[in-house]
Amino acid sequence: MDEVEQRYDAQARERIVPEPPKRVEAPERLAFERDRARVVHAASFRRLAAKTQVVGPQSDDFVRNRLTHSLEVAQIARDLSRALGTHPDITETAALAHDLGHPPFGHNGERALAELAVDCGGFEGNAQTLRLLTRLEAKTADAAGESAGLNLTRATLDACTKYPWGRSEAPASAAGKFGVYDDDRPAFEWARAAAPAGRRCVEAQVMDLADDVAYSVHDVEDGTVAGKLDLTRLDTAAVWPTVRSWYLPDATDDRLDEVLVGLRSVGSWPQASYDGRRGSLAALKNLTSDLIGRFCGAVQQATFAASEGPFVRYAADLVVPEDTWLEISVLKGIAAHYVMQDATRMALQVRQRELLTELVTLLLERDGDDLDESFASDWAVAADDAARTRVVIDQVASLTDASAVAWHHRLVKVVE
Repeated sequence: MDEVEQRYDAQARERIVPEPPKRVEAPERLAFERDRARVVHAASFRRLAAKTQVVGPQSDDFVRNRLTHSLEVAQIARDLSRALGTHPDITETAALAHDLGHPPFGHNGERALAELAVDCGGFEGNAQTLRLLTRLEAKTADAAGESAGLNLTRATLDACTKYPWGRSEAPASAAGKFGVYDDDRPAFEWARAAAPAGRRCVEAQVMDLADDVAYSVHDVEDGTVAGKLDLTRLDTAAVWPTVRSWYLPDATDDRLDEVLVGLRSVGSWPQASYDGRRGSLAALKNLTSDLIGRFCGAVQQATFAASEGPFVRYAADLVVPEDTWLEISVLKGIAAHYVMQDATRMALQVRQRELLTELVTLLLERDGDDLDESFASDWAVAADDAARTRVVIDQVASLTDASAVAWHHRLVKVVE
């Protein structure tokens, strides 16, 4: 056991299903290293390569998909975790896993499935991630033969819990986000044993910050390369209302102007419009790197100033300075205005939601006949209509963008 892992007690390293050491001719892996390997080898992790991040993964060879985004979040989380003395394997695994529950078409698909799942407990990408890790992603079975998912350690599973509450307990500030469905409560309660109610462990906080940092800089980078925005010609009169609507409702124009001045003070902020040449792309990449370093450095400094640690589980909290959070939010708002609110993209999103609605309806009408074998087995033991709807939601959420379109096309032909 390494020095950092020794900061985590036996309860943190415990698994729902006890696992004896494996007798193999290979170097022994530590508990949290095994967790990371299980996520990397999971089928749901591979599928992220074909799921929408901001724009569809088939639209351009440069833009990020859910897999590349997750890898970038993991790199940021691991570096910050190492600097703080938190276990880097735990935070990296949580970052790799944080989007596993996302359905086809990203957040747009999430909204569609949430409407369809109102009567069976709702749908939320983070709650779906917990469901995958503890049930749907087959790796380990308990004594009764029921799937225990990847059977991750308690510390890692808790670090994956971005919203540690169910739908009915979600605070107003969560904007409808929640982290567990009612029928996954046993695994959730096990992972949260002795955790303060509603509080995230510091490893989950690092993962969440890394996600925000990655979103803020990479969406701007993708939007710039796609020709959707120009950092040298921002129309703040139009952008600031979007920033307020999406992220900072109380921010004044003057305060947002100050934040933008701070961002423009970064030495690599572009002075000329992006032109697609290697030099221009290198300058954009340097800006991305500098902004990530700026944000993580400020958080590390503030966190160390607030506590002596150790930065393990519930012994301390991550501290994000207000100015840093405002800068991250402004960048996210710039991307939201120029990319997410693009008229062509919004029209496509309407059709995507219609497609998922039709697909769920078709699968329900066909009484489970078209489900993959694992989900067909769940359908066979489902106790009522709500449970059967949940099975279909699980199936559709597992699909990639392309396979959702293909399934819809095939089933429409079958019923014609």
